[in-house]
Amino acid sequence: MIATDFVPLKTIIIERQALIAKALRSLFDQNAAVNVVGDGPAMNPAELKRLRPQLIIFGIDNSTDDLSQVIEGVRSIVPDVRFVVLSSFANPELMQRSMRAGADGFFLKDMAVPELDVALRIVANGSCYVDPRLAGKMLQRRYDAKTPTAMMAELTTRESEILRLVAGGFANKEIGAKLTLSEKTIKNYMSRMFVKLNVSARTQAAVFAIRAGMI
Repeated sequence: MIATDFVPLKTIIIERQALIAKALRSLFDQNAAVNVVGDGPAMNPAELKRLRPQLIIFGIDNSTDDLSQVIEGVRSIVPDVRFVVLSSFANPELMQRSMRAGADGFFLKDMAVPELDVALRIVANGSCYVDPRLAGKMLQRRYDAKTPTAMMAELTTRESEILRLVAGGFANKEIGAKLTLSEKTIKNYMSRMFVKLNVSARTQAAVFAIRAGMI
């Protein structure tokens, strides 16, 4: 169930085109799920440290950014931050690349306002969201991969590390202690990992790890 009574997430919007950035800020300022505290054309480590955002909305149209590097860099400063990629194009490859890199959501700029509200609340509550126009394609490609090993290849290095510990029987609190991460951060990683593996429970994820030869 999606909560309806949570504190709005401190949000930063990253968009290279200044006019679009301001338009996006105006739009998101009207949404009860977020509290926009900044916007700009690029990630600014000093601003991340100062503002400590809980959500980053990242415009990526026609970008050559290494998303894995961008997301890992952001989470090295703000470990618990939620990260949403925002695009003008319904591009399955870009969506796949975004989710593999560790994004919590892939939104399209032509989303209807009610759908945007639902999507933001889903992400704010710790789950992942992919635009429905692309979600089916993502799942089909996962099924087409066929083998657990191929599906595991979508995990980031940190997600794979956590999965090995999950398969080893460790609880989230114990995993956090081993990796020097908060239990909340571990839960966020688990949520993204479940989406990539198309599972809904840690036992299912552990089975995947064993079948893929990770244990």
